[in-house]
Formats: sequence, C-alpha cells, structure tokens
Amino acid sequence: MKQFVIAGTLAGALAVGGTALAQQPPAPAPAPKTAPAPKADTKAAPKAAAKTEDQAEKPAAKPRVKRAAAKGENAPAGHAAPKAQPATAPEPVAPDGTLPLGTVHLTKAVKADGKALAAGTYTVRLTPEEAKPDAKGSAQKLERWVEFLKGGKVVGREVVSIVPANEAKLVQKDTPPPSGGAKVETLKGGDYVRVWINKGGTYYLVHMPNA
Repeated sequence: MKQFVIAGTLAGALAVGGTALAQQPPAPAPAPKTAPAPKADTKAAPKAAAKTEDQAEKPAAKPRVKRAAAKGENAPAGHAAPKAQPATAPEPVAPDGTLPLGTVHLTKAVKADGKALAAGTYTVRLTPEEAKPDAKGSAQKLERWVEFLKGGKVVGREVVSIVPANEAKLVQKDTPPPSGGAKVETLKGGDYVRVWINKGGTYYLVHMPNA
C-alpha cells in the first residue's frame, strides 16, 4: 500500500515538474561576437604633405629683384667708390751734353766748389758731367756741374739743380726770372747767394756760400 502511495507521489511530482519546465521560456541565444571597430588614426599627417597643402593654399612668392650697388654720390657711407688717382707724372728729362745758359753778374765774392770766385760778370755753361746728390732719392741726371767762364776761360765750377718745365710750378715760390734771363739774389740769413737761370722754362739753380 505504501509503495503505491510513494509511486503516486513521485508521479505527481514529476508531472508538476514537467509542467513547470514546459512553462519556462527558452533561454535567449547568446549574441554573436562582433569584431572591434578599428581605432581612428590620430597621428598627424607627414610634414611634407602638410607643407604641400600649405604651399597650394598660399600664393607663390614673388622673385626677389637684385638691385645694383650704388656708386659715386649715391653710395652709402663707408662704401664710397675709390677716387680716381691722378696720372703719374712723366719722368723728368734733363738736357743732354753741353748747353750755354746765359750771363750772370755777381755783386760780391762767393765760393764755387770750395774756391773763391770774385765778383763780376760770368758766362755760365752746363756740362754733361753728373754730380752725386747729397739727398737720397734725388735724380743724378738733374744734378749736374756748371762752369763759370770769364774771357773764354773756366774760372770756377759748381753743382746746379735742374728743375724741368713740367715741375717748375711745384717748386716755384718766388717770382722766377723771365725766359732766357737770370736772377742773382742773397738768400734769407745772408749766408748764401742763389743764381737762378730760366732757359726755355727749365730752371737752373746754383747755390754758393759767401766767400
């Protein structure tokens, strides 16, 4: 009797459990896995590409025009053009050979080449003999010997400095004698006598101390 009761109870329990299971809704199917969305590329574009885009947007730069350097008066301070230099003076040319220079009158005795030369009138003659100048840089061709003649005879000699016509204005301070003339004067201090002869614009200067 007890077995039938237990069996009935189990059958009822199974029937109730089956009904409950039948009434529960089926479990939802799991959602399919989706691939993760690709990450956005946050890195900046290459610089070269950016420059290309900027250059495309900006207008092309205008070419620079080179200006010629200012010259003369328009040149800036400190960069002035060099001034034109004067042409070099030609080399002085002295006369060749023997040349009569003219007549001079000495009012007092002097010394010519260390020897006494009395007062009087003399004929002066340029010789081809060159004198060794005392000053360095002087041209020997412009330092020559002259002779003082009296009655056709040489009575004295002295060194003469020749100043060519193209340089006469550079050394001229006093009034020169006229062309073909001579001038005898005592220099400042009274120790020397200068004989100044003008021959065709070329000056011949003889300095002699008082005797």
